[in-house]
Amino acid sequence: MAAVELTLWLFSFFGVAGLLGIVVYQLMCLSDLEFDYINPFDSASSINKFVLPEFIGHGALCGFYLLTGHWLMFLLNLPLAYYHMRLFMHKRHLVDVTEIFNLLGKEKQYRLMKLGFYLLLFFIVIYKLVVAAVVVILEYDRGPDVDF
Repeated sequence: MAAVELTLWLFSFFGVAGLLGIVVYQLMCLSDLEFDYINPFDSASSINKFVLPEFIGHGALCGFYLLTGHWLMFLLNLPLAYYHMRLFMHKRHLVDVTEIFNLLGKEKQYRLMKLGFYLLLFFIVIYKLVVAAVVVILEYDRGPDVDF
């Protein structure tokens, strides 16, 4: 049972690390646009390329926590998943190339808040991963339970 828990947290670790990478990449694109290293079209298309995978990845992670019975982690992720779904349903999830300069500060702030959330989630997942690994190691050292 502990090995299954370790596998679940390992999967969660890689999922959150991927989400962190996506948000950092989007922030780098916005920073490059702010300092005029990249044109608005390239910046918007680079950001928009990763918006849907991020939404799907976060939704899958949220569903994963629900299906595995990790209620606290599910409830922690639910508000952002709801916000992502709301943005997608109202078709406001993509960055508009014509409005990107007007919304640059807002877009950076939005992604910085998501970065903070994903970092908090990352540290929680690392803690749970270490605890699960210690439990697996302790069970392995104890050996099988044999009753005669």
